[in-house]
Amino acid sequence: MQSQSLATIAAELRAGKVRSSDLVALAAERHAATEPVLNAYRTWAGDRAKVQAAALDVLVASGIDLGPLMGIPVSVKDLFGVPGLPTHAGTNAAFPREWDAAGPVVKTLLSQMGVVTGKTHTVEFAFGGLGTNPHAGTPVNPWSSRETPRVPGGSSSGAGVSLAQGSALLALGTDTAGSVRIPASFTGQTALKVTHGRWSIEGIVPLSPSLDTPGLLARTIADLVYAFEAIDPEAAPAVAAADLSGLRIGIIPNTVWDDVEPSIAENTNQALRVLEKAGAHLSDAPLACTQEALAIFRAGGLAAAELRAFLDRNFPERIGELDPAVMARVAAVDNLTASDYLQRAANLAQYGRTAARVFETVDVLVSPTIPVTAPTIAELANPEIYRKANMLALRNTALANLFGWCAATLPTGLDANGIPSGLQIIAPPMAERRLLAAALAIETAIGSGPEMLGKAPLT
Repeated sequence: MQSQSLATIAAELRAGKVRSSDLVALAAERHAATEPVLNAYRTWAGDRAKVQAAALDVLVASGIDLGPLMGIPVSVKDLFGVPGLPTHAGTNAAFPREWDAAGPVVKTLLSQMGVVTGKTHTVEFAFGGLGTNPHAGTPVNPWSSRETPRVPGGSSSGAGVSLAQGSALLALGTDTAGSVRIPASFTGQTALKVTHGRWSIEGIVPLSPSLDTPGLLARTIADLVYAFEAIDPEAAPAVAAADLSGLRIGIIPNTVWDDVEPSIAENTNQALRVLEKAGAHLSDAPLACTQEALAIFRAGGLAAAELRAFLDRNFPERIGELDPAVMARVAAVDNLTASDYLQRAANLAQYGRTAARVFETVDVLVSPTIPVTAPTIAELANPEIYRKANMLALRNTALANLFGWCAATLPTGLDANGIPSGLQIIAPPMAERRLLAAALAIETAIGSGPEMLGKAPLT
């Protein structure tokens, strides 16, 4: 079952060939076997999921169909409100009960009777790209070793781990600067960051409302497409793979290759060679304003100021208890004026408009998703190493957020440390169907993660 697509599993559920309770039992088995090492979940909801799955089996047997995600085990990042499950947002204590209310994305999942397996770990307030959390422990990348555990990427740190673990077949995350794409890339999964504003952020603890987006992680691009069509408010048209022979792929030549590790560069270039051989039209597509946008990002961007405002307004008592890595960036905006903040926002909007001209000559852009391997958990205890590694991990993915675009990632192989690497695919605002059609064609050509990577060592 772990090797079958979501579409196949859904069809077999409705045909009576498999039950939701079977899927949940397998998820619970995988959780029990590996969770003590991997630490994917802040809150495991296995008993509740078992009861729900048994009830769903009765409904399905009666011919009732509540939607595409009915009976599918789904993990949910611990920023989303899910009724009956506590919300911690990566902090040291649960939020008041009102934060457990479901917003539109979770309501859609629940209305279709997707089975929530639990709430997965996140970086505190989603403010970090590596996945560390001193309050509840950092999840372990399933592709690392027990002797030298590595981070899984963040901020949706438990989401990618839950998929590799097999305790979920789909994961909900959020993405403000790469927070679904980074953990997907580091753990050998796929992910989709939708355009800001396409999906509501209501019912999600905010980091930066100007940039926050809900997102999806799945085992394959085909599964991403299935889940996107189940959740997206626009029901049509259905996504079909693009014709590679007519696809114009722009390779970003500037910024995104700086400091790239050789094995990751080779994995990326090998994937591009396969695409070119399959008939895709590849060309260099220099991206304007990357350094200007990243300079704002490195200075705290919009997120640091917006998180500080949220904390001052709602939880001032928690500021002194923040993860030191988060606190350093929150404190850095103490002297940021309103004029400075508004200027940053205006500049980023202009940079996005200028950079978007690249799509006049290409259909999608590509880059390495992350230029470096997943660091070890131990080395990130050094604040300076953390700061540099965090910025480098976020650099390539953050550009899509800063410019207001949509983006996806899929695996390209294993790097020199045996950690998965990814290919980032980027499209203009609200062009998710174009993006996913291109990603489907690319996955078909280079191979899907499960068949390419095999089984993670710690699973």
